[in-house]
Amino acid sequence: MSIETFLQFGLQTITLFVLFLGLIGLIVPVFPGLTVMWRATLAYALIQWASGAMTGWDWFLFALITLFMIGGNVLDNIIIASKMRGHEIPWKNILLCYVVGIVVSLFFTPLIGLIASPLSLLGLEYLRFRDWKQARESAKVFMIGWGTSFAARFGVGILMTACWMLWAWL
Repeated sequence: MSIETFLQFGLQTITLFVLFLGLIGLIVPVFPGLTVMWRATLAYALIQWASGAMTGWDWFLFALITLFMIGGNVLDNIIIASKMRGHEIPWKNILLCYVVGIVVSLFFTPLIGLIASPLSLLGLEYLRFRDWKQARESAKVFMIGWGTSFAARFGVGILMTACWMLWAWL
């Protein structure tokens, strides 16, 4: 095996690993999994370009991956916010539960942040309504929005990975 083949195999292995890491990271609402995946393909494109191996087809697939990343990130925010706003949850409570999720994820683990975010919304909505039933309903809406958003982001992540596989292996 030549050194060029070995380096190409290593580059593809690392890129694919980061793509899968980004897909797994999509479970955590505050983890920018699609952006991480896009950055891996950007690094791959720059290395391929520097070695003179980027074709028009390769640039087309990278542009498609870029559009998927942008669209997926916008879609993510629209889905969750529309579900929560459709239930008339105030923006202040939405933003606070996101901040709690991010801060807790930074100091503990993303899994704890996943739990902290809806629990903080539950508490905020209880303070607003003084009724556990209405507060639970708001937290339920948040979790449904998160689940729907995760499914959409994961689908976009699969499309991004498939585009990269076409680019790298065809």
